[in-house]
Amino acid sequence: MATVYLALGSNVGDSRQEIEQAIGLLGAAVNNIQRAPLYRTKAAGYTDQPDFINTAIRGETALSPGELLALAQDIEQKIGRIERFRWGPREIDIDIIFYGDLVQESEALVLPHPVYHKRDFVLQPLKDLDPNLRDPVSGKTVSELLAKIAPQDKSITGIAGTVESVD
Repeated sequence: MATVYLALGSNVGDSRQEIEQAIGLLGAAVNNIQRAPLYRTKAAGYTDQPDFINTAIRGETALSPGELLALAQDIEQKIGRIERFRWGPREIDIDIIFYGDLVQESEALVLPHPVYHKRDFVLQPLKDLDPNLRDPVSGKTVSELLAKIAPQDKSITGIAGTVESVD
C-alpha cells in the first residue's frame, strides 16, 4: 500500500457537495482517508471566475499511480466536470500530489505534482495533514515550502469549513 496525498478543488455548483462526493468515490480504492479543512481561495491563472473551495486528503491505496490517475479522472467525469479551458472553472479537480516518495515524469503523470509547491491552497491543506511531510525531490517539508510563498502570491482568503465524513 502506498500513502497518497491528493488535492481537490471546485468552484462550479455546490463545491462542498462535489468535494464530498469525490472523496466518497475515492474511498472505494483509497483507504484510511484523512481530510484537511476546506479553504476558500482566489482563482489562480485565469482570475475572472468565482472563488474555489480547496482541500487535500491523505490515504493508502494498492492502485498504481496510473490506476489512481484513471480513477481520479473517472470521478471527475462522474461528478460532471466540463473541460472549458486551462485554469478555467471546474465542477471538481482532483490532483495527485504525492504517491509515497515516488518521483516520476511521464506524459500522463508527473510526481510529485509539478507546481504544487507554488500553491498555498495545496500546501496549507497538506500542512494540516502532516506539517513534516517532505517533498521527495527538494527534501523540504510542506511547512518550509509554504513559508517561502510571498504574501502577494497567496490565494487563501479563509477557511470554508470541513467536509463531512463519507467513509
